[in-house]
Amino acid sequence: MKTKNIQQLLILMTLAVVSISAFSETKIAILDFELKDMTLAPRIPAEIKRTASIKPLLEGELKKADYAIINVDLESQKFADSGVGYLFDHHDVAANLGKEFGADYVLVGRLHKPSFLFSYLMGHLIRVSDGQLIGNYISEAKGPNIKLTIKTVESLAVKIDKTLDNKYSPPAPKSKH
Repeated sequence: MKTKNIQQLLILMTLAVVSISAFSETKIAILDFELKDMTLAPRIPAEIKRTASIKPLLEGELKKADYAIINVDLESQKFADSGVGYLFDHHDVAANLGKEFGADYVLVGRLHKPSFLFSYLMGHLIRVSDGQLIGNYISEAKGPNIKLTIKTVESLAVKIDKTLDNKYSPPAPKSKH
């Protein structure tokens, strides 16, 4: 009889731990990144394509660290946005958008390109519960090469994770053998 009670108690404890971890998963909404191109030839198709690639790359990296990615459709994002940079500068509005979709945090991002030689991947991490900016990140990308963009996204993921849970490890550099 005692063995059965102990087994039932262990099962209940295991279920409790699993339930707690399932409900404590950190939920992040990553909005589509905007392009702020200050060069003499702004918004060329390659830069638009690179900017569009950032969100899915970042979502993939944060999923590796067990963050739950909350999808905010582009139509809802555009409806909340009042112009270029609005959500980036108005954390309360971004937080309300994240809250509408059940996120704990919302990341508003920008690819800021002041030169043909380099650009900055910028992100504002906002806590949805109170609309507070808890992370202001900048990672530099030298050149438009996709491999460099991926490395810059990994750098941004490290910074976001350091603010939150510190579980993410970027991929090891590939061997040149």
